[in-house]
Amino acid sequence: MRTIIAPSILGCNYGRLASAAAGLERDGADWIHLDVMDGVFVPVLTFGAGVARSICSEVSIPVDAHLMVEQPAVLIEDFAKAGCRYITIHPESSEKHIHRVLGRIRELGCSPGLALNPATPPEIVRWVADLLDLVLIMAVNPGYGGQKHISATREKICTVRRILDEAGREDVLISVDGGVDSSNAKKLVDAGASVLVSGSYITSSSDRAGAIDSLKV
Repeated sequence: MRTIIAPSILGCNYGRLASAAAGLERDGADWIHLDVMDGVFVPVLTFGAGVARSICSEVSIPVDAHLMVEQPAVLIEDFAKAGCRYITIHPESSEKHIHRVLGRIRELGCSPGLALNPATPPEIVRWVADLLDLVLIMAVNPGYGGQKHISATREKICTVRRILDEAGREDVLISVDGGVDSSNAKKLVDAGASVLVSGSYITSSSDRAGAIDSLKV
């Protein structure tokens, strides 16, 4: 499978996010990654479903809404209606029934994703593997862009891939987010990642198309 490149638009001009996403699609992006933060689950407040709707209307590629929020169940319907293809939630949120929330995402016609923070045990994937289309492995602690990549992430990728394969879910994608650039892209893919989320490495580049291309290993 060819590596999927999903630029995060966290570092883009918030007044022009839809046009920035469209530009990234023209530059060769395969997906657009939305970092949705509520200022509670993580310290930063970003944007909601209205912005997601504007972005989805401007691009033809999948949009992944990464919900770093305390109550994802309250928001998933709005993001589904906005046009997001993937909706990814954290098990550490205040939701008591993550299994139910993942099932609801699928009922809404979207692909469910589960995000694992650096210290989140990968074993949790085993118990919801039948509900997943995506596992997002965080290589930084969520909340801020531009952080240093945690290299131990590669071992977690291998573990999650093994758990998914043992559960008969070879089709589930593994995505990695946090400090992804051309220096570590191949190592992450070799470990089992199929989606690379990259923010500042792409959006701060004077040649975004070249930065995207450099990750397609």
